[in-house]
Amino acid sequence: MAPHIALEWIGAPYEAIKVGYGSKELLAVNPAGAVPTLREDDGWILTQAGAILDYLARKHPEAALGGGDGPRAEAEAHRWSAFFTSDVHAAFWPIFMPYRYTTDEGDAARQAVVEAGHKLVAKQFAVLERHLDGRQYILEDRRSVIDAYAFPMIRWAGKLLPGGLSPYPNVQGLHDRIAADPGVRTVLARETSN
Repeated sequence: MAPHIALEWIGAPYEAIKVGYGSKELLAVNPAGAVPTLREDDGWILTQAGAILDYLARKHPEAALGGGDGPRAEAEAHRWSAFFTSDVHAAFWPIFMPYRYTTDEGDAARQAVVEAGHKLVAKQFAVLERHLDGRQYILEDRRSVIDAYAFPMIRWAGKLLPGGLSPYPNVQGLHDRIAADPGVRTVLARETSN
């Protein structure tokens, strides 16, 4: 979803192709079998959401989605990209796939893993909540690819955390600003209709 949002904000033509995780179609372009995968017209392939978003921001500087200019602004963009990749996204795995984190196949053990995942996600969202205090967006005061990256994970938290986003009003505000964007509404309509 995040690269699609960035592409909508950029305004460049693209084709979104729905594939199944690990499907033959996906394995043909990405041997890891993971999404997202970006394929350029010349056949060049790039994987990993953070790398794709950074590439799109650099390829289309006119869209001003990189989060600012200069080494510090670039470092902040990389920091927050790494935060969402390594800290936030990874914190959801125990919730999505508790069987990976226990050899006990009982419901109680798996529920304990999910609850541990909730705590991990809540810890990371507390970091984001504090960062957003007094801010409209994650980087500087304008939207960036990092906001696009955060958006799907914020949606997961709203659905999966006990209490949703209610403990995180700043995160809720970011969600609402992004969700109101016409390009984001286009992506949501397409992805929820499939």
